[in-house]
Amino acid sequence: MAAKSAENGASEPTAAGARTPEAESLDAVTEPARLGPAERERSWDRLQNELFDVVVVGGGVVGVGAALDAATRGLSVALVEARDLAAGTSSRSSKLFHGGLRYLEQLDFGLVREALFERELNMTRLAPHLIKPVPFLYPLTHHVWERPYVTAGITLYDTMGGKSSLPKQKQLTRSGALRMAPALKRDALVGAVRYYDAQADDARHTMMVGRTAAQYGAVVRTSTQVVDFIHEVDRIAGVRVRDVETGRQTDVRAHVVVNCTGVWTDQMQHAAGTRGRFKVNASKGVHFLVARDKIPSDVGMILRTEKSVLFVIPWRNHWIVGTTDTTWRLDLAHPAATRHDIDYLLEHINAVLVTPLSHDDIEGVYAGLRPLLAGESEETSKLSREHAVSRVMPGMVSIAGGKYTTYRVMAKDALDLAVQDIPARVAPSITDRVPLIGADGYFALVNQAEHIGRQYDLHPHRVRHLLDRYGSLLHGLLAMTEDDPTLREPVPGSPDYLRVEIAYAVAYEGALHLDDVLTRRTRISIEYAHRGVDSAESVADQMAPLLGWSTETRDEEVRSYVERVEAERRSQTVESDEEADKLRLAAPDPRREQLEPLGTG
Repeated sequence: MAAKSAENGASEPTAAGARTPEAESLDAVTEPARLGPAERERSWDRLQNELFDVVVVGGGVVGVGAALDAATRGLSVALVEARDLAAGTSSRSSKLFHGGLRYLEQLDFGLVREALFERELNMTRLAPHLIKPVPFLYPLTHHVWERPYVTAGITLYDTMGGKSSLPKQKQLTRSGALRMAPALKRDALVGAVRYYDAQADDARHTMMVGRTAAQYGAVVRTSTQVVDFIHEVDRIAGVRVRDVETGRQTDVRAHVVVNCTGVWTDQMQHAAGTRGRFKVNASKGVHFLVARDKIPSDVGMILRTEKSVLFVIPWRNHWIVGTTDTTWRLDLAHPAATRHDIDYLLEHINAVLVTPLSHDDIEGVYAGLRPLLAGESEETSKLSREHAVSRVMPGMVSIAGGKYTTYRVMAKDALDLAVQDIPARVAPSITDRVPLIGADGYFALVNQAEHIGRQYDLHPHRVRHLLDRYGSLLHGLLAMTEDDPTLREPVPGSPDYLRVEIAYAVAYEGALHLDDVLTRRTRISIEYAHRGVDSAESVADQMAPLLGWSTETRDEEVRSYVERVEAERRSQTVESDEEADKLRLAAPDPRREQLEPLGTG
């Protein structure tokens, strides 16, 4: 990355290359919700010079949710993230925004009710452009007793969250179910129940929550690592942070620090000098993607396994199949999927498919870690999905556990506790009434898709796809193509995405590295069999002038990405976590080499 002057925030030409006039022109328009190179410099100045009410550590969905909650209460807030927004768990989920049907069977009614309420709130008010309904088939495998049992559970699921905009369940005979999902073996079911849930692109949703927090005044800064905590007498008074891209450091002072670091919670608490009130265990969940035509079905599926459930989730032109649930005690930043994990998923899905899937059918694989609250049992599937929040010491609050769907409630609970350390009256949370950026006007724009398509020479299907990623921010995106119509062309090797989305990711969405774009701003890394390799060169070429990369930096970004993909492919051929972890960590990481151990600041 180009080095920046710590004194005045100006860009300096270095070996990494000066930012070009093309890049500087992107800085001419300043918008609060914009996370671009110029905003990055201004945010560093704010970190150095302001006393914040709240500093949030961690850029996952709970962290950005906490920043949004604090900002909309009228508090001054800064969020710092060592890597990228949603770089960990929040980009590697099952992509479901759901109540968790299986938790009903565990009698966890409070969690399910809360999650279902949040599902409806997000689908209808907060993020209708990002949260979408999706139908699922629940195959029945036993006569007589199972249908009334499942029907009662899904009826409860349909109603316990309050009024729902989703269609109610539908009872199906075996023949009716097979017409809906001809991929299933006839002897795999005796009937079925169809019900609805919702899904979201988790990484995209997290980034949009972060940009909404910025819209309301929060500093949102990635590649900004906490290296130490500031202590005053017996309390935490802020954090010392290091710019991962340049190496510069500064102290960030705040009345309270909110630790939203997920599976890193214990390490962060230890660095602050406290054991905390709870421990977090990491559970690895692996998913793979196959092309949509590999599983002929109009609906997704939820299948019971001996340990949990298996989801087959429609995802654009693909199916997501997952997930596993195993303890992970190795590298937290890069959990690795093994052949054993993939074979487990293949075994269970193939048990019900007419035409079985093979390893050759798999286009993408990803592994994520769930931050589960430690319980009495070491079986991760039985650890709590409830969240816990604790004031671990004066000036520091930690929150962990929970589900992606309940991120807003988790953020609210964390701030409700954090206000004890803020020496002023603090307003209550209002995030249940704050739509994410892109939500306002979304439904009207969907109806105008054909008109917008004619205006920009795009197929209406392409416009609707963009609306489901950007919502009413679409006009700002497409305005970037007016001076350069080539930006409306597809990304080479990844035709579902347009070149303008790459430029927008850098200018507005905080992307700093090739991996940020291919893995999180888009999902090219899991949606194509080449896993982004065939697009890496062209995307890097487009990013280089916008970020001031030298030829050497551009080449290093491509090399690092390609080697990462190769390492992940190799890790997926071995049986043990230890072997997979070793292979995965052999790949370079543009940020990892610059990160420092906690407490070294």
